[in-house]
Amino acid sequence: MATFRNRRGKWQARIARKGQPAISKSFTTRQDAERWARQIETQIDQGRFVNHVEAERTTFGEIVGRYMQEVTPTMRGAKEDLIRLGAMQRNTICKLSMAALTTARIAEYRDQRLKQVSAGTVIRELAYISSIINHARREWDINIENPVRLVRKPLSPQSRSRTLSEAEKVRILDALTPRPTRRVSSWMKPLVEFALESAMRRGEMLALKWINVDLVNRTAYLPVTKNGEDRTVPLSSKAIEILSGLPRDIKGSVFPIEAQTVAASFMKATKRADVVDFHFHDLRHTAITNLSQKLPNLIELAAVSGHKSLTMLKRYYHPRAIELAKKLR
Repeated sequence: MATFRNRRGKWQARIARKGQPAISKSFTTRQDAERWARQIETQIDQGRFVNHVEAERTTFGEIVGRYMQEVTPTMRGAKEDLIRLGAMQRNTICKLSMAALTTARIAEYRDQRLKQVSAGTVIRELAYISSIINHARREWDINIENPVRLVRKPLSPQSRSRTLSEAEKVRILDALTPRPTRRVSSWMKPLVEFALESAMRRGEMLALKWINVDLVNRTAYLPVTKNGEDRTVPLSSKAIEILSGLPRDIKGSVFPIEAQTVAASFMKATKRADVVDFHFHDLRHTAITNLSQKLPNLIELAAVSGHKSLTMLKRYYHPRAIELAKKLR
């Protein structure tokens, strides 16, 4: 049976049933409170009631903050994820209650962000939001439907096929060479050279430890990779030469440099070298394309690059038409 009381000019309806937590909500008039109570009691009697109280009094921003505290630190790439989610918290969508997080609101957020960032970034952000909502539903008693699954996603951007020419490579490496008049980390040039030889991802190289490098057998063991599996990367003679010339860091890291420093330094180097539209990750594209000349067997190439499927490898493998034409003679 529902009870009603007037508190500071508002009528509060409270429903208590045995075996269930009490539910309460405030209204301007007693009539509205009674109407709400009858609807809720009918839903309870029919077994259709879903408690939305927690969703109504919790903002999306609060959920994002809790996710950042409890979930994100347990994930790989936590540092970058925290930066992205921190930026998301400043968006007006985080002021909405979870109950008000409708498909229309998500679509509005999508359209707003598409004016500011690329479609690929928006797709990743929508995936973040969906994951956060799903976790809140499973773990934190936030009883709402996930509105993201009904929102049309932007078209996925065409995969990049940018590779580095030999002339551009020379200019970038020159731009990364430390000089008295140029402040650049001494780790950047060997990192880029190693990336072009090993086809390893930036995160894999920055996480690489000397204890996992075998200079004699020319391998590098990666206990954690992007796809969640460990792998051992075979290294070329040039890659071993690069590693052999590196000083040893006291903490055991092969490349003791932060990801943010790498990104900033590489962007400045491409500008100095007058290399247009080239990202650090494109070094991996270039390396895989070059490796395909040595390893025409795609299964072997995938073993080096770490791709679990040939479909994913195809996004990075860009054989030159001129080279393919030579093979058709």
